[in-house]
Amino acid sequence: DSVVVKMIPDNRLPPRHLHSVHTGKTFAVIKWESPYDSPDQDMLYAVAVKDLVRKTDKIYKVKTRNSTVEYTVKKLEPGGKYHVIVQLGNMSKESSMKINTVPLSAPDALKIITENDHILLFWKSLALKESNFNESRGYEIHMFDSLMNITAYLGNTTENFFKVSNLKIGHNYSFTVQARCLYGGQMCGEPATLLYDELGTGEDSSATESGRSTDVAAIVVPVLFLLLVTLGIGFVVLYMRHRRLQNSFTAFANSHYSSRLGSAIFSSGDDLGDEDDEAPMITGFSDDVPMVIA
Repeated sequence: DSVVVKMIPDNRLPPRHLHSVHTGKTFAVIKWESPYDSPDQDMLYAVAVKDLVRKTDKIYKVKTRNSTVEYTVKKLEPGGKYHVIVQLGNMSKESSMKINTVPLSAPDALKIITENDHILLFWKSLALKESNFNESRGYEIHMFDSLMNITAYLGNTTENFFKVSNLKIGHNYSFTVQARCLYGGQMCGEPATLLYDELGTGEDSSATESGRSTDVAAIVVPVLFLLLVTLGIGFVVLYMRHRRLQNSFTAFANSHYSSRLGSAIFSSGDDLGDEDDEAPMITGFSDDVPMVIA
């Protein structure tokens, strides 16, 4: 036997499973489920968004019969902190959560130019890639001294460069540039960091290692190429000399070969000397001997 029981909906229950689906710089997508399954009528929800930085509140109304509700909270600020509360319109029990929006990106192409008694920091305008950034907001610059283990705030600027003076010899510094923090340093952009040493290279560690590797390769590769060329020329010279000696010996052996005996005949040095001794010596002519010319 079986029986079907239909429960009376309780509108005093809070929404279930409230969570964030996706968070951007200026919006957040939140999702929740109705207090009970399969509502048989439209349900009115109140979505309260509290700005924890500015200390302001906004309330939005959502009316739907769906069991699962997805809602996008808009007009948020990059790097902001918010407290979201969802409840039925009859002020029933609530569900809440906290949201932190994505901060502004770090400035690109941070570089250092070394002058006589100071350095200049340069970077690209953040407005080129961030539509939510206004140049009037400006940038703020920090410096970390690794030897003294001290971080210092150098100031802010609305330009795309900043002058830094009074650097100490033998100290290594790290500079950071980011969108200026708002409301007591609670809403900041992502920092761009650059390492600077006493020599004023103005490069970060990865760029320095890459430059050193390139320099070593520029020296080693030509040296290896010259060694290979020298070895190749040496092998060619040895091969040519070997062929020349072989050809000379073959020609010499063929010129002394006797087909009758079937072998090569070589005269000794003694034989050559005897022939020279037996040859008559030519003497000079006397003045009184008449010369006959035919």
